[in-house]
Amino acid sequence: MKRYLLLLALFLGTLTCVVAAQELSADTPSSREDILKLFDVMHLHEQMKLVMDQVSQQMRSISHEQLRKRDPNITSAEIAKLDSMADQLIKEMPISEMLDDMIPVYQKHLTKSDVGAMIGFYSTPSGQKILREMPAMTAEGMQAIQPRLRKEMDQAMEKIDNMASEEEEKQRSAPPAKKN
Repeated sequence: MKRYLLLLALFLGTLTCVVAAQELSADTPSSREDILKLFDVMHLHEQMKLVMDQVSQQMRSISHEQLRKRDPNITSAEIAKLDSMADQLIKEMPISEMLDDMIPVYQKHLTKSDVGAMIGFYSTPSGQKILREMPAMTAEGMQAIQPRLRKEMDQAMEKIDNMASEEEEKQRSAPPAKKN
């Protein structure tokens, strides 16, 4: 009987250590290498480039409308020059350095076990499909919200114009300052 109790105590002690070790490892901070592996599995460098290109295209469309509204005399050559400058800015974006800047943020919010689970998921066919489809879903989502963005931008520009007009009117109607 003593032997049975000793084995039971040993088993429970071992089980407690295993559970404690698992709980401890669940709270273990993720390392730089963990995050880099996650970024690699997620193809984050390529994803960021695609998203930046898509956002650039969407913003180009909106900005063209805004430019033409604000300055109806703007030429196509001037718009093309602005587009070229924007393209160059996007092309020169230091994506690798931006990803390096993001590593501490991921480490702050994700434990080693979180990152492991994400790597596990994104390594599956479903995870890879999500990663492949994400750029198209993002682009289509941006197109879907574009009318709302245009409306919001138009309203914001109208408010700014009204505020500027009101300020100009106040300036004109204010009595001149007295000189001492």
